[in-house]
Amino acid sequence: MPEGDTVWNTARVLNRALAGRRLTASDFRVPALATESLAGWTVTESAARGKHLLLRMREAADGRALTLHSHLRMDGAWRVYATGERWAGRPAHLIRVVLRTAESVAVGYHLHELTLIPTDQEDDLVGHLGPDLLGPGWDPAEAVRRIEAAPDREIGEALLDQRNLAGIGNLYKCELLFLRGVDPWTPVRDVPDLPGMADLAHRLLASNRGRWLQTTTGSLRKNEANYVYGRRAQPCRRCGTAIAKHAPDGETAAERITYWCPRCQPGPGPADAARSARR
Repeated sequence: MPEGDTVWNTARVLNRALAGRRLTASDFRVPALATESLAGWTVTESAARGKHLLLRMREAADGRALTLHSHLRMDGAWRVYATGERWAGRPAHLIRVVLRTAESVAVGYHLHELTLIPTDQEDDLVGHLGPDLLGPGWDPAEAVRRIEAAPDREIGEALLDQRNLAGIGNLYKCELLFLRGVDPWTPVRDVPDLPGMADLAHRLLASNRGRWLQTTTGSLRKNEANYVYGRRAQPCRRCGTAIAKHAPDGETAAERITYWCPRCQPGPGPADAARSARR
């Protein structure tokens, strides 16, 4: 699942290609927007709000403002090409929208929740989100307050809940809890120093802005970039214990896989730990 810094990077790429430029054509390949045309609209800004992308536009004739909202979820992506360049990002059948300017083409692949709304109604789609870890209004105290409001909830789930703080996905959840030495299934009420955890989350995401490789170890070598995420059965970089993996049952299992070190993160573990260990 794309993390908040990936979405932030994507917004920046779109902003460089489209901001201040007039759209010459648009092609929506989703039924709800199939008849919409953005030709003649000028892109004013591409922004990220947690894991949501907001492409803001203004119509020259009457000054109306619209926002094209999209969510990447597990497999969505935007790619930018020069006019006339071959589109090589993904198969054509995954294209959901194409935006053209005189200089470039922005292609959205496998986007989710693609919506076109008046800009002054953005809160209808993203107003429920907690403080944005990479936003200018990042408020760690509010994020902690929201997490603490459900003291019996497991901390791993609380960190993934975008209503608490916006931007954390599975990678940062796993890495953050490892660095803090906290078992992912620990109830929120038993987690020490939640403000320190919120601060570390902010620093981890901020440190990876502007690059696509997400590192929590400080190494920019792909196989050395993380402590636990994606490292099932490999030795912990601290203590040598085999990294464990837990994938809950259900259709969202791929989005909720947890990696952790049982020795560095002592605690209750998942309720079905024995079954998980056999996977």
